[in-house]
Amino acid sequence: MPIDFNTQVIEEFRANGGRVGGPFEGGRLILLTTTGARSGRPHTTPLGYLPDGGRILVIASAGGAPRHPAWFHNLVARPRVTVEDGVFTYEADAVVLEGAERDEAFARAAEADPGWPAYQAKTSRVLPVVALVPVPGPPRPAAASPGGALKAIHDAFRRELALVRAELERSGPGLGAQLRVNCLTLCQGLHHHHTGEDGAIFPFLAERRPGLGPVLSRLRREHEEIAALLARLREAVSATGADPRDVAREVGHLTAELERHLTYEEEHLIPVLDAPAG
Repeated sequence: MPIDFNTQVIEEFRANGGRVGGPFEGGRLILLTTTGARSGRPHTTPLGYLPDGGRILVIASAGGAPRHPAWFHNLVARPRVTVEDGVFTYEADAVVLEGAERDEAFARAAEADPGWPAYQAKTSRVLPVVALVPVPGPPRPAAASPGGALKAIHDAFRRELALVRAELERSGPGLGAQLRVNCLTLCQGLHHHHTGEDGAIFPFLAERRPGLGPVLSRLRREHEEIAALLARLREAVSATGADPRDVAREVGHLTAELERHLTYEEEHLIPVLDAPAG
């Protein structure tokens, strides 16, 4: 993509918590910063990605160009990269997938989006698939305040649910492999988020704001209710011959309950999280 276009997307992404318009609107997007293989300088590129459990996948398509994109050469030379997802910025190690693992990942991508096989058909090179594996350690929030960070996390879950619902609407009679991964990754992310709140944020708030007891008790109960919905969704997704209509129904139930939960949590916790100290 032209440098000016990339710069515009990067600025819009950072200004709007990962949301952009144009050709990336409504898609999954990250900013990937690599270190120049020759220059040693940082280079940031907007890229679409595929969820893959605890990591994400990017494809070095370059629109089907005859050569690999510069960012791919950079990460081959220096695999430590920086990822911005609109909510957090974190370091990751880039792993170029090989053999059957690469072919399986690309097949999932091609099944989910005909753009990928179209790019492959335009070039004689094999399009590389790269896994970005987060480095252990706390990520850096993009928001300037704790309340803003909480809202950003919630909005990311809202966007992912909307993407999954749209993908289910477009799905054929069977549940595609990548769509299955998308659903399971969403379940994993929500589980980790609520486990972190129950184990860290809520005890922290309970100690400092005893009056929040009833609110935190309700939020914990809702976490248990949402955990049951996540279990039902995982069961529907993992069933042999999974029917997208069954999965869509479970995603609809989860969306409705989660939205009520997130709205209540934002109304009661953001003012407390962002209140002046003292």
